[in-house]
Amino acid sequence: MPLPRLIPCLDVAGGRVVKGVRFRGLRDVGDPVELAAAYSDAGADELVFLDVEATVAGRGALRDLVARVADAVAISFTVGGGVRTVEDGAALLEAGADRVSVNSAALARPPLVEELAARLGSQAVVVAVDAAGGEVFSRAGGEPTGRRAEEWAREAEERGAGEILLTSIDADGTRDGYDLELTRRVADAVSVPVIASGGAGATAHVAEALEVAQAALLASILHENPARLRSLRAELRARGVPLRDAA
Repeated sequence: MPLPRLIPCLDVAGGRVVKGVRFRGLRDVGDPVELAAAYSDAGADELVFLDVEATVAGRGALRDLVARVADAVAISFTVGGGVRTVEDGAALLEAGADRVSVNSAALARPPLVEELAARLGSQAVVVAVDAAGGEVFSRAGGEPTGRRAEEWAREAEERGAGEILLTSIDADGTRDGYDLELTRRVADAVSVPVIASGGAGATAHVAEALEVAQAALLASILHENPARLRSLRAELRARGVPLRDAA
C-alpha cells in the first residue's frame, strides 16, 4: 500500500497565495512559485494549487503560473480552479501540471469527469469536494447543491476520478483539526485515495487524518514557515505514521 502523503496546498488569487477561514477573509501569505519551491525543497510529497477566483470570475486557471511552478519544483502537482472542459484540463497538463482538479463544473455536468478520465487518464483526474454539514457546495463554497459528500464522491469515482480531494468548509483555516467524521464517511464510500483537507493546526491533527485518509492537505500550519514541513514529518514518524524519507 502506498505510504501516506503530505501535500501543501496553495490557494491562489490575484497571482498570490492566500488563506482564509471557512473560505472567507482571504489574506496574502506569499508568492506561489517561491512557496512551491520552498515546499519542494522541504520534502513535500506533492503540491496542490487551487485558483480560488477562476470559477467565480468565469475564467480558466493560470497556465503561466503552472509553467513557472513546473520549472521551480521537482515533485508532482495538481492544479484546479476554472477547469470546465477537457481542453482546459489538457492545457494545464501541457503547461506542466501532473493532475487537474475539477469541482463546480463537474457538479454542473457530471459527465465532464468521464470525459477528462478518457482523455487524460483517471490517474490525472482529481474531483474536489467542498462540504459543510455533510452537504456539497460549489462555486468556492458559495452555492449549496443539496448533494451529500459521500454520494457525490462515490459517483465521481464511478465516472473515472482517480482521487477525491475532500475539504471541510466548517474546519477550513480554523486549525482545530480535520473533520474526521466527514472524512471517514467519504473514505468508506470510495476505493480511490482520499485527500483530507481543512483544519490542520497540530501534528496530532495530521496523524489523526492519516488514520482515515491516504493524504493530508496542509496550508495554514505551514505557510508562515514552510521549513516546518521537515519537523512535521519527523514528528509524525515519531508517532508511528509511516512516511517516506524527505528528499
